[in-house]
Amino acid sequence: LILIRPLSSLFAKENLNRMSERQLNLYDRLINEPSNDWDIYYWATEAKPTPSEFDTDVMAMLREFAKNKKREQRLRQPDLEYLFEPPR
Repeated sequence: LILIRPLSSLFAKENLNRMSERQLNLYDRLINEPSNDWDIYYWATEAKPTPSEFDTDVMAMLREFAKNKKREQRLRQPDLEYLFEPPR
């Protein structure tokens, strides 16, 4: 079972440094506005439809990431060192 915190943290580690300012704002809104993290999980895994106000290109990226096509083990949040690494 992939829980939302590891999912969103791993997504952030892989994608934040490539996002535009607009996408960063959308991501910030997505992770801070819904009152229930499980809603984000259900939207990302397509168990429930995403409300139109959160159905953005960032949600599409998160949905694609949640498919885990590389079959990576995603059981824990990443260490935070990546926040201090220079962008690639």
